[in-house]
Amino acid sequence: HIDDGVADGADVISEIGHGGALAARRGRGQWRRGKRGAIERSMARLAILTPDPADLSYASHWPGVVERLTAPLADAGHEVSATPWTEHGEDASRLKAFDLVLPLVVWGYHREHAQWLAACEAWGRAGLPVANPPSVLAWNSDKAYLARLAEAGVAIPPTRFVNRIDAEAVEAALAEFGAPVIAKPVVSGGAWRTLKLSSPAELSDGPQEQAMIQPYLPAIEQGELSLLWFGGRLSHAVRKRPAAGDFRIQVQYGGRYEAVGAPTGAVALAEQVLGAIEEDLLYARIDMVEDAERGWLLMEAELIEPDFYLGQAPDGGAAFAEAVARRLAR
Repeated sequence: HIDDGVADGADVISEIGHGGALAARRGRGQWRRGKRGAIERSMARLAILTPDPADLSYASHWPGVVERLTAPLADAGHEVSATPWTEHGEDASRLKAFDLVLPLVVWGYHREHAQWLAACEAWGRAGLPVANPPSVLAWNSDKAYLARLAEAGVAIPPTRFVNRIDAEAVEAALAEFGAPVIAKPVVSGGAWRTLKLSSPAELSDGPQEQAMIQPYLPAIEQGELSLLWFGGRLSHAVRKRPAAGDFRIQVQYGGRYEAVGAPTGAVALAEQVLGAIEEDLLYARIDMVEDAERGWLLMEAELIEPDFYLGQAPDGGAAFAEAVARRLAR
């Protein structure tokens, strides 16, 4: 909400200059529209949700990510706090102290999926200012959403959704797609339990829960393209290439990332994806590959805790901070 009149406090943070650059001065106050029509605002309290502290697999990595996310928000004058998502599932009352809750580092939720869904429901029921909305955080945690986007006309790789990965499921996929195929749980993250298979005999430690199987796309060897969107506006694009001989593009497997321009066809696909989503999104990372036969194909729409690759963003995250400012100004 934007009020006409003066802020309750002398110091504000204003969108000024070219491209809405942010000049930060700490202080208290309410939102207002200034004399020249610029949105002026006070410092806000923001929460970034982080992994379960009992999950030590991320302990050495997530603090640095939070620091990169915090930097542009702190530069805009906001007070940013990190707090584990698992401490606010059954009792979300402490999150009411924040002006905006950002679930940007909730890594590991896929291993506690029932708990995650319960937390999303609790946050929605409490009417908390969570962005992206709790409804999105719930449905986007299950990759079955790709089938719904495909029904809406979005191009995705050919996909078989199965109750579990067993020899019969692999044989059927190989018969339809040819070898090799990629199999992974529909609830997963970071290539967790993702397999590349050319024969059912190679199946070991595969997903025992609902899963998906797709043909291996050689285009991944040239890199997966990620388009980052903040507040409905394209910020930057990053190409992620796997290490030689691997198909996984995550850095822990040797993936290499570089900032690139966003091709017209890729932008068109991303806009189609975003247009098919009814909820109001603060951020989105649209991952895709360009297949030689099928053109641009959606791999995932990351709407929960995507890495924003702010290290590759030309503005260092200013577009993200500006999207937060616009959201707070409502």
